[in-house]
Amino acid sequence: MSSSKNVLYFQAGIGVLANIFLVLFYTFIILVHKSKLMDLISCQLPFIHIVLILSGGDIWLTDMFESLNIENDFKCKATFYINRVMRGLSICITCLLSVFQAVTISPSTSFLAKFKHKLKTYMIYAFFYMWFLNLSFSSNRIFYVGAFTNASETNQMKVTKYCSLLPMNYIIRVLILTATTSRDVFLVGVMLTTSAYMVIILFRHHRQCKHLHSLSHLRASPEKRATQTILMLVVVFVVMYWVDFIISSTAVLLWKYHPVILTVQKFVVNAYPTITPLIQISSDNRIINMLKNLRSKCHKIFLKG
Repeated sequence: MSSSKNVLYFQAGIGVLANIFLVLFYTFIILVHKSKLMDLISCQLPFIHIVLILSGGDIWLTDMFESLNIENDFKCKATFYINRVMRGLSICITCLLSVFQAVTISPSTSFLAKFKHKLKTYMIYAFFYMWFLNLSFSSNRIFYVGAFTNASETNQMKVTKYCSLLPMNYIIRVLILTATTSRDVFLVGVMLTTSAYMVIILFRHHRQCKHLHSLSHLRASPEKRATQTILMLVVVFVVMYWVDFIISSTAVLLWKYHPVILTVQKFVVNAYPTITPLIQISSDNRIINMLKNLRSKCHKIFLKG
């Protein structure tokens, strides 16, 4: 099991470092340059993913709580609650990015075009509601998570070294699962709908540019690059989400977690917050140009030395 934990630590390390880089980059852009609304949204996603990775399972935060000699019951409730809130915010922000980009690239004749001039106002309200709803929606974790004692006696379901899900009525279990699933299915549905809409717009744009013999303009379009990035994020999220959903919902309904399945789930849960910053970094020309300039300067300093 030590090798699997090392893999999880390695995955988490890459994810945290990549997301910290993005947070610093977007913070610099927002404070120094004239920031776009997309940058304000994009800045939240890596921050959420840093906390999500650090609060995941037996990784990082759990070890930190152990060194601080904090009571197991409190640390279990805190880490599971924070993790659940961040997972909810991750799907919400990804969905928001998808909707934002669909509205941004929509033609002036489309139904969505009328929302463009009020987009900033809508986004501010959306941020407020998303944080409020996720902080409230995940509060059940405070009551149904606790320190692991003895599963054979208390019918707890052990999910980490120190923590477990406490026994709950089967009806309550199904209601919580149904409410969570309904929210997630709705958001995933919105993501898939807006993604399909963006693919149609890109296809039409591609045909028009091909007809006008101006493919170079299409390749250079920042809107196209941003749209392709969000489409990749949506695809990765949806795949990882459904794998995680199948594992977790099966475990909750059967009230049983196999250690190997739990390790696989941790890897899957951290896959999206690890892959996301890498996609964002590789597709943002500002970051690519900055890294190229930095490499060029370092090369000149090395040659002079």
